[in-house]
Formats: sequence, structure tokens, C-alpha cells
Amino acid sequence: MKNLNSGGKKVAPLSDQTVLVTGSAGFIGFHLSRKLLEMGYQVVGVDNLNTYYDVKLKKARLDLLNPHEKFRFVRGEIQDLPAMRQVFGEHKITRVCNLAAQAGVRHSLKDPFSYQKSNIEGFLNLLEMAREFGVENFVYASSSSVYGKNKNNPYRVEDRVDNPISLYAATKKANELMAHAYSHLYTIPCTGLRFFTVYGPWGRPDMALFLFTDAILHNRPINVFNYGDMRRDFTYIDDIVAGTISAIERPAPYEIYNLGNSDSTTLMDFIGAIELELGREAEKNMLPMQPGDVAETSADITKSREMLGFSPKTPLKKGIRAFIAWYREYYGV
Repeated sequence: MKNLNSGGKKVAPLSDQTVLVTGSAGFIGFHLSRKLLEMGYQVVGVDNLNTYYDVKLKKARLDLLNPHEKFRFVRGEIQDLPAMRQVFGEHKITRVCNLAAQAGVRHSLKDPFSYQKSNIEGFLNLLEMAREFGVENFVYASSSSVYGKNKNNPYRVEDRVDNPISLYAATKKANELMAHAYSHLYTIPCTGLRFFTVYGPWGRPDMALFLFTDAILHNRPINVFNYGDMRRDFTYIDDIVAGTISAIERPAPYEIYNLGNSDSTTLMDFIGAIELELGREAEKNMLPMQPGDVAETSADITKSREMLGFSPKTPLKKGIRAFIAWYREYYGV
């Protein structure tokens, strides 16, 4: 990666840095933690291991992290302020990457208060701890969903994002505003990362690639929303991790970045690539658009390239192949 940041100088990785990764048993949190450990960082992982999806999968990820001597895991809720104060006090956290959140656009229609607790209250707790303990950098996951029904494609970070169409998106926009206030008031370096449809091995069971692969291999039909007339900027997990680490290593007063592949794919082409890799054709239930969903996402990553040296390298077919290989091995299919 280019050695660039907002101040023009990359902050070198230090083995005595301790990075707090919230959501460390989650999909992105697991991969990020593993890479940070490989690089020599101390990592403290926090996760509540909730039942939003299969807890066994979360524990299997943790089983790969726990043997690292520089990894410490704390089971807890980020909305539990005394617990977070104890984590920060005991582990001398120098940098934070907050990936813990109640995820899912559709789930926010069913259980809105879980989003308020984790994505708002929990986020505020972490900002307060960053202020109280003087952390050097606060990086957090935002989402491409903040763009709502933005008509500009590709989406640019300079675009207005005042019209979220799901509660999940509204909480992510709120995070960006809260971080801006804390950055301004307390000079805490804060960087938000708008992730675009992340996929890959160890992925979430509620995401399209997992759902489609699982259904096709078990001879179940797949649900194809908006009758297939959708596009997504699918971004491979290794590329997301590289961009996230670049942000962790480059404190900036306040920044927002898109982390996407910058090459959107039609839903039907995505399904076709899965079918080709599996050697099977999917039975498709063609359905209307779901509430809170959007027809297209596409990332303008000009700023991320310039400031983070972000350069996604994984073609979609290669990424799908890697996921399916993992899925077959993990589930013995």
C-alpha cells in the first residue's frame, strides 16, 4: 500500500500497540483480528456471541484466534459501560476498530430496539472510552446502506446521505455524526468505513452468497428479490481487511471512506457464477423488492485509493470459489 494518510505520513505498525476489535467473533472482525495478529499487534477481541446467527460458527472462528499468544477475548456487550471501562483499563487499548453492531437491513424491521442498544448506545460507550482513555485512533464500520436511494452511481463519500431507508442505515449514519462530534470536541481521530457487500470464507449465514450456496447444495429454491433486477458491489474479505488495517494505521482527525470493489455485478450474474462453481442450476423464487432494500450499490473508491492506498484485487469468481471451498470443508458437503 502507498504510505499515505491525511497528514501525508503513514504511522508504522508497532508490536506494542493494542488494538481493540469489537465484534471479533463476527465475519469481518475474525478476519481482521487474525491479520492483525499475523502482523504482530496485540489484539483484544470483544463479542457478545448473540444468537442473530449460528453461535457455533462464531465459536469456530474464535477457536482459530484463541491460540495466538497476543490475543485476548472478552465476552461482553459494548452497551455495558462498566464492562467496557474494565476492558480499556485492564488492556491499555491504544486503537479501536468497532465492528460490533446489530447487522442486517431486513432484521431491523423485526427487532428495531436491538439496533438502538448496540449501534447507538454501544457506539456511544466506545466513544466515551476512547475519550476517557486517550486512544490514538478510532476506526469504525459504517455501511453502504447510508446512501439510501442515492441516484448518483457510483456512490461518492461527498454525496448527501440524509435519507436512509432502513433503521439499520439510520444507525450507521448516526455513528458517523457521533464520531464527528467527538472528533471535534475531544480531538479523537475518527475514521468511518462504508463497507460494500462483503463476502468470503467464514461469511455470515444471512448474506446472499451463503444463503444461495446452502440452498442450491441442499436442493432448495433461492429467493431472488426485485425479480433479479439488482446490482451489488461485492467486495472480498481480504480486500476489506487490507483497507481497514490501512485506516487503523493512519489516524486522521475525521474521515469517511468507501471500501468497495468499485465494480458492481448484476444479481443474476452473481447467481450464475455460483451455479457455475457448484455445477448446479438454482431453482429461483422471483420476488418483489424487500422493504428497506435498494436496487444498486456501487462504490467510488478514489479517495480510499489516494488516502489509504486501497486497491481491491480479488475477482468475483475467485472470491466465490474460495467461499464455496470453505463452505464444503466446514460443513462436510
